Amino acid sequence: MHKKHWNKKIAPIIVSLCLIGYYVLVGFSLIILNISNTIKIIALIISVIGTVVIIMVLIERIKEINGGEEDDLSKY
Repeated sequence: MHKKHWNKKIAPIIVSLCLIGYYVLVGFSLIILNISNTIKIIALIISVIGTVVIIMVLIERIKEINGGEEDDLSKY
């Protein structure tokens, strides 16, 4: 792996980890709160879906960087 590519992967990885951490924190907070189980389940499903989407986007971004397309804005 080239150091050049590694430097471009750091930001997406950090942002993704922060967002995943947020969704995990929200998920655990919802379990602790005294709200109805229906709302807990819906919110937990949304958190899980958000986490999965973030991971999929991160994987796609890493593939783009590895493929040499480091600048997303160049497409537009």
